[in-house]
Amino acid sequence: MPPTTWTTRPDLSDVERFWTAPIVERAAAFAALREQEPVPFFAEPQFAYLPQGPGYWALTRLDDVVEASRNATVFTSGPGATSVADMPPEFLEFYGSMINTDDPRHARLRRIVSRGFTPKRLAGLTGEVAATAARIVDDVIDAGECDAVTAISARLPLTIVCDLMGVPESQYDFVFQKSNVILGASDPEYVPDAENILVALLAAGNELAELMRELGRERALRPTDDVTSALVNAEIDGERLTPDELASFFILLVVAGNETTRNAISWGLQLLTDNPEQRAAWLADLDGVTPTAIEEIVRLASPVIYMRRTLAVDATLGGQEMSAGEKVLLFYWAANRDPAHFRDPDAFDVRRSPNPHVGFGGAGPHFCLGAHLARREMAVMFRELLTRIPDIHVTGEPRRLQSMFINGIKSLPVTFTPGGVR
Repeated sequence: MPPTTWTTRPDLSDVERFWTAPIVERAAAFAALREQEPVPFFAEPQFAYLPQGPGYWALTRLDDVVEASRNATVFTSGPGATSVADMPPEFLEFYGSMINTDDPRHARLRRIVSRGFTPKRLAGLTGEVAATAARIVDDVIDAGECDAVTAISARLPLTIVCDLMGVPESQYDFVFQKSNVILGASDPEYVPDAENILVALLAAGNELAELMRELGRERALRPTDDVTSALVNAEIDGERLTPDELASFFILLVVAGNETTRNAISWGLQLLTDNPEQRAAWLADLDGVTPTAIEEIVRLASPVIYMRRTLAVDATLGGQEMSAGEKVLLFYWAANRDPAHFRDPDAFDVRRSPNPHVGFGGAGPHFCLGAHLARREMAVMFRELLTRIPDIHVTGEPRRLQSMFINGIKSLPVTFTPGGVR
């Protein structure tokens, strides 16, 4: 297909055209919308397996995304947060866990699952994250080249999440494959049969859920020091997670905790390749620059492109009147390039500060529970890469995921001097 130029209003629902266009063209299209039509309305994508819905409002400015995120009683998540289309309630329950809930149930689930992610437990992961990142570099350092996605980016978060939950190493590849299907359902490489996407999604989810149900039963009888043990035995105000709630949370964790960090690391390698002066600046002050560099990678990568909300009552946002029951998509990817808040927003600046991005979601009850862990994983992984194979660089175009929900990279060829720094 020839390069796309947006001479007319872009269609944010055109997965095959808009979301596969070059990133620079996507950014230009959102810039035009922010300036000319900051809260546009679009028809929904047409899915073979569902009737077409009534459409949605698109938030493209940071202020609007933040306001909607904070006002969770008006902009609700219960009708569905991760899909433009209205999915069956059982589907939302199964796949969304607490993402697809509102208070008081959301608060209850978050309180319980937070028992497994205490500051003490996360602090104890420091050594494990560093050791895992070092092993990953050990495994590729002599080759001089690899696919950065499968050999580097995917391995760290997958290993940490599975180990946290107590999933045996023999199941890591299984978890990786099933999470690819769940988040890559709109990509023909992962789900070739568009007529049976729901079947593929349910099958992948069921298999992950059964893995966790079995592990949960075992940990209820013989608890260890993993998060699954903490969750099956956590009780707040007399309430525990049900087996189905535990399974649903596991699906959320392996999908959100694995795929998003994996894509942020992959995009980070691409950004460093495209901006060698920023690589040099980071290397020159590794300790000082790492915190801001990680935030900048998350901002520009925006691994989760949007989240959906549904209006509980009539509301006005960004000057646009909206009615109760209407859908609103919070486009984090666009908000993170809002020139009202980011100077030279399309530039990669490892020292950028302040950096009020919404790459982990906007402020409010649905802010990412795993943001702290994701930042730590990225910081450790890039420290290993920049100190041991500092000349690692991308040698070909990234193979991008066909999706309007996840800003994903399926493969990314990189090369570096074999042997690196031991």
